[in-house]
Amino acid sequence: MIAVDVGGTFTDVVALRDGAIHTAKVSTDYTDVTKPVLQGAAALGVEGSRVFNHASTHGLNAVITRRLPKIGFLATEGHRDILDMGRVWRPAEAMLDPHWRRSFGDASRPLVPRYLRRGIRERITADSGVLFPLDEAQARAELEVLRGCGVAGVAICLINAYVNRAHEERLRELVHEVLGDVPCSISSEVSPLAKEYTRASTTVVDALMKLIYADYTATLEKGLADIGFTGQLNFADCAATLVPSNRAMEQPFRIVFSGPAAGTVASAHFGSLIGEPELLCADVGGTSCDISVVTGGEPYVATTFELEHDLVVNALANEVTAIGAGGGSLVTIGQSGEIQVGPGSAGSTPGPACYGRGGTQPTTTDTCLMIGIIDPDTFAGGKLHLDAERARAAFENLRTEFTLAQRVRYAYEMAVHNIAEGVFNVAIKNGVDPRDYTLIAYGAAGPMLLPAAMDAVHCKQVVVPPNPGLFSALGLLSADQVFTANRSAYTVLTPEAAPRIDELFTDMETQLRERIASDATVTFERSYDGHLVGQSWETPFVPVPGGAVDADAVAAMIASFHDTYQERSGNRFDTMPVEGVTFRVRAVLDTEKVEYPELPRRGADEPLTPTRIVTLRYLGDLDAIDDEAGQEAAVYDRDALRAGDEIEGPVIVNEGLSTTHVGTGQRLVVGRYGELVIRRK
Repeated sequence: MIAVDVGGTFTDVVALRDGAIHTAKVSTDYTDVTKPVLQGAAALGVEGSRVFNHASTHGLNAVITRRLPKIGFLATEGHRDILDMGRVWRPAEAMLDPHWRRSFGDASRPLVPRYLRRGIRERITADSGVLFPLDEAQARAELEVLRGCGVAGVAICLINAYVNRAHEERLRELVHEVLGDVPCSISSEVSPLAKEYTRASTTVVDALMKLIYADYTATLEKGLADIGFTGQLNFADCAATLVPSNRAMEQPFRIVFSGPAAGTVASAHFGSLIGEPELLCADVGGTSCDISVVTGGEPYVATTFELEHDLVVNALANEVTAIGAGGGSLVTIGQSGEIQVGPGSAGSTPGPACYGRGGTQPTTTDTCLMIGIIDPDTFAGGKLHLDAERARAAFENLRTEFTLAQRVRYAYEMAVHNIAEGVFNVAIKNGVDPRDYTLIAYGAAGPMLLPAAMDAVHCKQVVVPPNPGLFSALGLLSADQVFTANRSAYTVLTPEAAPRIDELFTDMETQLRERIASDATVTFERSYDGHLVGQSWETPFVPVPGGAVDADAVAAMIASFHDTYQERSGNRFDTMPVEGVTFRVRAVLDTEKVEYPELPRRGADEPLTPTRIVTLRYLGDLDAIDDEAGQEAAVYDRDALRAGDEIEGPVIVNEGLSTTHVGTGQRLVVGRYGELVIRRK
């Protein structure tokens, strides 16, 4: 099995072959995103691999940079500006800013400019009736306008189409008659859910992704075939569950934000192996730190996610919070003369100053090199030699009165603080006590920075898993293959509603079975999003029993809602009626998962000795040290460690694609699978 995670700075590739894990790391190339994927795959060899699991931020980057194809948007007449209005929410930091503008609005960077958004005369009522029939002549005239504008695809979202799709289906036929064989997404297929704006934005993203990923997927499939791959190509969706590439291209909006979710799944899988079901997950890469929570062995899953503020996509997604903190975070001087770290990043090009690729500003990587945490000769497996003099020059060029020691020390403390604050805020936001949680440190820079953040986060311990630099890619070898279907139907839960609810679940399960091989072992999981009658927001993922839905099953659904509501809000209102809003089914297929080999224990004739001793500078009392003073730290190769080894900090553990720094007052214990468990003394 092979998996690849295309990140902002590096593309990570892992292969599981004969029980051993093989890895490769290639710089991401924004001019041709498939190039590093194929380079890494070729380096590891793809012949004989059964699956190639793929997660990418390719579509997300296209939205962020607005390198988007030209598409048209068709809405019910009078509603074409729904994309510009959004939900009329402001972020907290912009509440008092009169100049703030929504990023995807016409005043800034619209996904679909207003002249390409056309109103169509028709109207479906909320109870699925036809108030005004579709005016086909007027629709053809609007499509002629789009044809003259040269659109490459069309998104369609009509009012109340989720309860009656007839007008959208007919309008799609007219699109093909007038515009030819262009990609066309209709909301009643893409996202047959209530609430018009989120349905519209999801449909637009789907139409854009069809165009963006069509060439990408074709190039990737051809490139893999050229290097000998004959297995199944799977794409990971926003919950890091796997979908065959041909099925993923039917609704590509689901894969637009797949990379960060894979690390959460990898953490949950590894946590189950080491008996730690409560996890704070922090993936610190070159550009960002992606933070998530696993409780009871399960990631937090949301029913929607945002690509930008208020740019919503209706897709199940692991809740991941990204902050601008990573190895490439730039060290700058603020307006008041203070040291700042991030959120700007040097990326992979030009990269940190010590890379010698033209970067002149110091970064967190330069900071750790100056301290002595990073070995310039073994960085990235020895493939990249770091230039300490360039890092020193970058710090000296900062326009500040701080001494060099202060510049480096404060930059290090700010980098650690930024990550610790982000992790702590996510824990509090999700209502968990970090003292009961283990912090999983991964990403190339995670093991280097997160142990120092342990006391600020107040977590139980820090665990560095095997291959932390490619841990998110390993998550793609820990994921299930899942097909999902959902449908909105406002239904007050009473015994009389049982036949309608049963029909909804039966239709969705039949739809899913058609996508799955007849001999596959599959488990169907039912749930619904509901609310107390009169509420405007839903409680998601309320469990639904399997089998035929009768009066007893409806009673069980009501009881499940009140239990779930109480668990999440602390309140319970048994006397109030419950209304189901969105009903969903997940078809989970049995999937082979990565297994981590156990590490042998150290023999009596095999002493534990460091490879060398290094001096870590700038970490003591700045008032009592000069530029040359420091503390001694023992350096170990991770491959030389054995299960049960215990080492007191300060310690540095080197491996091919990552460096772990254990500070003073901390103890390192090597676990059963080679995980590095870092606790307070």
